[in-house]
Amino acid sequence: MNYQFKLCKFEKICWVANERKTENIVRKFLTENGYFDDESIIVEEQKSDFALIDKLLSNASKKGTGKGYPEFIIRSKEYSDFVVIVECKADSKKHQSTNFDKYSDFAVDGVLLYASFLAKEFDVLAIAVSGESETELRVSQYLYLKNTHKSHKFLGNEILPLKDYYDAFLQSDMKFNQDYLKLLEYTKELNDLLHTKKIKEAQRSLLISGILIALQNTAFKNSFSAHKKPEQLAKNLLSTIVDEFTNVNLPADKVNNLKQAYSFILTNTTITTDKDFFVELIKSIETNVNNFMKTHKYFDTLGQFYIEFLRYANSDKGLGIVLTPPHITDLFSELAGVNQDSIILDNCMGTGGFLISAMKTMIKQAKGNQTKIDSIKKTQLIGIEYQDDIYALGISNMIIHGDGKTNVYLGDCFEEILKVKEAFKPNVGFLNPPYKSKKSDIEELDFVLNNLNALEKGGKCVAIIPLSCAIATKGDVFVRKQQILENHTLEAVMSMPEDIFHNSKVGVTTCIMVISAHIPHPKGKKTWLGYWREDGFVKTKGKGRIDLNDTWYSIKENWLNTYINRESVEKLSVTKELKANDEWCAESYLNAQYESIDYEVFKRNTQKYLAYRLLNDLLDIKFETKQKIVANNKLVKLDSIFYVHNGLASSQVEVKDEPETDTDVRYIRPSQSYAGSIAGYVDTMQIDGKHIYPDNTIYVSTDGQGSHTYSYVSSFEFVPNSNVSVLIPKNEMTLQEKLYYSICITANRFKFSYGRKPKGDRLKDILIPSSPPGFVYKEIFDEIFDSWKKVVK
Repeated sequence: MNYQFKLCKFEKICWVANERKTENIVRKFLTENGYFDDESIIVEEQKSDFALIDKLLSNASKKGTGKGYPEFIIRSKEYSDFVVIVECKADSKKHQSTNFDKYSDFAVDGVLLYASFLAKEFDVLAIAVSGESETELRVSQYLYLKNTHKSHKFLGNEILPLKDYYDAFLQSDMKFNQDYLKLLEYTKELNDLLHTKKIKEAQRSLLISGILIALQNTAFKNSFSAHKKPEQLAKNLLSTIVDEFTNVNLPADKVNNLKQAYSFILTNTTITTDKDFFVELIKSIETNVNNFMKTHKYFDTLGQFYIEFLRYANSDKGLGIVLTPPHITDLFSELAGVNQDSIILDNCMGTGGFLISAMKTMIKQAKGNQTKIDSIKKTQLIGIEYQDDIYALGISNMIIHGDGKTNVYLGDCFEEILKVKEAFKPNVGFLNPPYKSKKSDIEELDFVLNNLNALEKGGKCVAIIPLSCAIATKGDVFVRKQQILENHTLEAVMSMPEDIFHNSKVGVTTCIMVISAHIPHPKGKKTWLGYWREDGFVKTKGKGRIDLNDTWYSIKENWLNTYINRESVEKLSVTKELKANDEWCAESYLNAQYESIDYEVFKRNTQKYLAYRLLNDLLDIKFETKQKIVANNKLVKLDSIFYVHNGLASSQVEVKDEPETDTDVRYIRPSQSYAGSIAGYVDTMQIDGKHIYPDNTIYVSTDGQGSHTYSYVSSFEFVPNSNVSVLIPKNEMTLQEKLYYSICITANRFKFSYGRKPKGDRLKDILIPSSPPGFVYKEIFDEIFDSWKKVVK
């Protein structure tokens, strides 16, 4: 026993000594990177003298109880909310476990545990190091943001100076998301405040932009709170705004236009009478907005304010203005392959979101070359905006981002485009055109063609437009599609999330088109079609649609990889040779994955069907248990198996809340459930008999914002409404087969949307299995009934 005890003690001593080697290597790297030479940096080992850190680690033991002791705890007097911790292990095989839950044994597991405790009050950089020599050393680094419960892999495997870490942290996607959510909260609070102060929705963003411009003026920034009267402050604010426009050498006519846009500052009652409110507003904007923009450069902050301020007024929808979310404006630059030599045109500029995102990409690629950066800002960004108040926001946005000389035009893009083409020769076009709200409005594709006409040959146009533009097969839009193929090359079309403009309170289903200018679409060339319906953003109360779970960047990477390599991936992308009368969207050509409809899926859906009948005393059904021979299971069009019939509009029938006579039957509407399908009752004596369908008939919802494509087998006699189609088998079909096909039809739901409904030929052309798999013909009804009997007993 004594011998074993001594051996264990000896092994422990060896282990500790080996881990000291790892700590010494880390200490060497910290020394080389100036951690011990900088008086503002505090490096502590095992424990901290800072009371808050010591308290947070008091319950962070890797064994589950007691205190946690990281090898190194690093903080800075300059970056007070940022902490770095390091955990070491001697054995490089003990770097990280599979499930990250072996806190005592693995470096990554342990450091992430410590970080989870510290993240209650700090943004934490967690570094795990293992190995006894520099050659075998393993380093993993993670960000754990304050008040979150998730870590993010960060940077590479090299230990860097603290300033480099902090700068990378500030520019990280995770930090941006964190700060952006705070900005959204502030935006809502500010909107509510300005509403109570009777400042009009359309003027709120201009007021914010004017204050931000004025705060760039050092004299105004240092003196605005010293004004004794609010009307004096208002005059000073407006004169400073005009001075800043003049100082960046804007032409006199542009300065006059902008001065007019901001002149409301002198006449608004609240601004000119309430000094305390006015001063506190400027201070608040400096703290919450200006600081955000200093940290996260080249972001359309004013656009986000505009969206929030008009969210409830909803006047942007009436004007056809739909501002593009910032993650999509950034995506455009990557789709077009923007580089430092690109010349960008946005002929429907809005608040300048696309130009600002492109500027960010181009300046990053310039790698500090100031001559090139100046050229980018002076000559490589061109915008055209028709509405004077939006124009003021757009040009102010560019000035705030350090670009006062950007060529932004106020006017009609159809009149200005030749001037722009000759002067700048743009090679990249971005746009989100005004969306039609009435028949007489300009077609969205006319704006796309306008953009294309200004581009150099081979230039890339990227546009986000209503899906209806891509799927039209006749009319004016069809003619525009022909013009695109005759004169340009359709490279790609990506179907976007249905609620992409939720924050603007505009419900339009969209797609992104990528088009190469002035190269007629080659015969036989296939267009890449992407199904980009899920971007990871979630609708939340008060904040709108946000990247709540930090999934956007991995989703975007997957999208771009398949796009760049023109890959065909199940339920994500496909290539297709297209004509003008084809639907230009992936949904039209992707097939549902029927392999996922296995025995368990079929059984669950059968149980739902039978449960409904049981609850409604409708169990008098007939079903076949005879085993059938499975035919060749190829995919065929739906209308080769079924006749498709349409229902009756509510205007053609009298719908009652409850049945009144024996001749009354249920009236079916689109729904996501059996029970929800029943809209009321109609008298069959008043209806043409061909619209009355018997029990056990398949029906499909063909319309409805959230109900389209759901398919069920009826449990009663019914009459369908005009947004429900009925499927009648062309050959004899068992109840089990009908249930299977209703599941197959619902599996195609991903292909349709409110902008592309499963009606007419779209429904008939759905590809479904020519026959069900063998499990459909088993005695599944008896199996379910037997299980129910056991439960009842």
